[in-house]
Amino acid sequence: MSHHALYRDRADAGRQLASRLADRYGGRGDVLVLGLPRGGVPVAYEVACALQAPLDVLIVRKLGAPGHKEYAIGAIAGGGVTILDREAIDALQVSASTLEAIAAAEHEELNRREQRYREGRPLPDMKGQVVILVDDGLATGATMSAAVAAVRQQAPAAIVAAVPVGSEEACNRLRTEVDELLCLATPPMFRAVGLWYDQFGQTSDEEVRQLLAQRRKSISS
Repeated sequence: MSHHALYRDRADAGRQLASRLADRYGGRGDVLVLGLPRGGVPVAYEVACALQAPLDVLIVRKLGAPGHKEYAIGAIAGGGVTILDREAIDALQVSASTLEAIAAAEHEELNRREQRYREGRPLPDMKGQVVILVDDGLATGATMSAAVAAVRQQAPAAIVAAVPVGSEEACNRLRTEVDELLCLATPPMFRAVGLWYDQFGQTSDEEVRQLLAQRRKSISS
């Protein structure tokens, strides 16, 4: 079965998301847009520009099952948040020590990326802010769940999760965790996020840094 891509690329998807968010969240002064690196950042950049809001990143690392890295058994996020999928861990019989080793390795990677993207700048103050979390799509939703939990600890006024496309299952689950969920499309034959984009190349670290710098410059000027 062939299907048509919904978006040209991540920037196109971001502009479409932004047009749905602009009425309520544009130009308010209490809105903060956080992209999930790396692929969520080009999407979030367009949203932040359209809403005239600051842009930053929230780094989340999936905890991959031993021998099946792409299968998430949990996730960690900046601010010391760990979310575990107990069912998956039990089903795969992952031992506590293995789990600890996987988490430790991802913590290291998380810290390395914090340095690389934020260059020592602290996480922005989220207290009382409307935080809009943006990614390029929701497959399992594990990454976004960890991001939501991390932001929740910072006492925001509200958390909005915004994605161009997602699986129905992930969107339904996430809806119960956030104040508002905007998922532009939930195709029935979801399969993978990348299928819904014409261009879905890897976003580079350099691109993430450039977009963050660009947005900081236009906000401070």
